[in-house]
Amino acid sequence: MNFRVGVARDAEKILDRLDRPTERRIRDRFVQLAADPFDARLSSPLTERHGVRKSRVGGWRILFAVDREARVIYILTIDTRGQVYKHA
Repeated sequence: MNFRVGVARDAEKILDRLDRPTERRIRDRFVQLAADPFDARLSSPLTERHGVRKSRVGGWRILFAVDREARVIYILTIDTRGQVYKHA
């Protein structure tokens, strides 16, 4: 049930600014999500926005959407817990 992962330009810029261990942990989560984006241990639906899911990596949050037909996960944004929902 593997999905491809597409990362938005803004999310990629945030990843580039992170320290290496944090970036590695987030990219590892992308791999886990690609295997099963609906695994309740990895992500949950965002109640404020239909079709958007969130995944927690330490103090960071990943917001993403899943296209089941195309089998693609779109990483919309990555930010700290206090900031990510302001942009959602």
